[in-house]
Amino acid sequence: MKIKQLSQLALTLTFSLGSLLAHADLKDRDLAASINADYNNRLGDLFIHFHRNPELSFIEFKTAKKLASELRSSGFEVTEKVGGTGIVAILKNGDGPLVMMRGDMDALPVKEKSGLDYASIATQTDPVTGTEVPVMHACGHDVHITSLIGTARQMSARMDQWSGTLMLIGQPAEERIQGAKAMMDDNLWQRFGQPDYALAFHVAAGLPAGLVNVQEGSPFAGSDSLDIIVHGVGAHGASPHAGKDPILLGSQIVVALQTLVSRELPPREPGVVTVGSFHSGTTHNIISDRAHLQLTVRNTNLETRETLLKGIKRIAENLGRAAGLPEDKLPEVIYSKSSTPPTVNNSPLVRRLKAAWQAELGDDQVVSLSSGGMGAEDFPYFTTEPAIPSVYFSIGGTSLADYQAASNGGPAIPSHHSPLFKIDPQPAVTRGVYATVIALMDLMPTDQ
Repeated sequence: MKIKQLSQLALTLTFSLGSLLAHADLKDRDLAASINADYNNRLGDLFIHFHRNPELSFIEFKTAKKLASELRSSGFEVTEKVGGTGIVAILKNGDGPLVMMRGDMDALPVKEKSGLDYASIATQTDPVTGTEVPVMHACGHDVHITSLIGTARQMSARMDQWSGTLMLIGQPAEERIQGAKAMMDDNLWQRFGQPDYALAFHVAAGLPAGLVNVQEGSPFAGSDSLDIIVHGVGAHGASPHAGKDPILLGSQIVVALQTLVSRELPPREPGVVTVGSFHSGTTHNIISDRAHLQLTVRNTNLETRETLLKGIKRIAENLGRAAGLPEDKLPEVIYSKSSTPPTVNNSPLVRRLKAAWQAELGDDQVVSLSSGGMGAEDFPYFTTEPAIPSVYFSIGGTSLADYQAASNGGPAIPSHHSPLFKIDPQPAVTRGVYATVIALMDLMPTDQ
């Protein structure tokens, strides 16, 4: 669907008295009106607070504290510090399935240049580099956690309309592809129960604000970061026969790796093997004894992932043998912690939720579009082992006015991770809440 087409789409008894009155007010309105009123009265201010106060991966201390407080005020039983700064909030409401909804909390080391009057001027010490850096919500996670709070408020106000157990997760460190795994390593399912269904959404700069996008298959690729250490035998550059050149061997590996996608994957099966860094040597006339390659590998299913990862190891080691290296000097393939399986939506569940969204929002507000890219997410750590039926969807975030300007030759829409990134918050947050509540009500009906 073209930009011009898109632009035309138009609990517990611990509640305080104030919380009870606020939740009664939410329940007394129809869902759409209730969510919009909640945005005007509460969620809008929360979004601005989160946007102005971003925090980096695994040091989202204030964000997590604020999120936990908001979820508790909606009657959820909240556990903090799961997998570091992670939040798990549980609301039990009779018999029925356990359904999980995730919102990620972390921001990026980017200096904001959006021009917004509530732009971030925050800085933090990056735990990876140890340096002071500017911090910005340049990927929309402020939308996710604000919508998570809105969802909590709606679901706790409407407990006569659903049955089961709702689990809301505030996840750290999605940007480093480590937070979901950290929570799983902290015995998430053993401590809180394994969900029957799992949901998440991402706000999308590539869609007009409020549009719901859901697709079968893989909305996000799997990502693996690999290092290959190529060992050699150092020598004088004028006497190459006296050594084993790791630059030559590394170059052969780089070229051979391209055959994995072109000759080992079916032509219609997507996959990416990119060597992003190649370092070796110190000066003109010395053959080094070591080269270091850094790779990113992308895929959309577990079978392709296995083919690519095994192929990289096979190619690297056997080219080392072909170069005459002994077994103890063969190239080493090292897997980084910053890896994630592909996000694969459960097709029957996609069709079920898409029908529910279309019935409530209208057919023109729910689409199934591919991003065309191979961006990655760590949400699959929640849903792959063990396998949990899941749906990861998108909510449009860019104002129609900006879309219309871009389609008429005006400024391009800033991408995620750009210092110019900005979201039209009200339609993005409210539609995020609306779509999530519709999905949860469909999965946890009272007549099951």
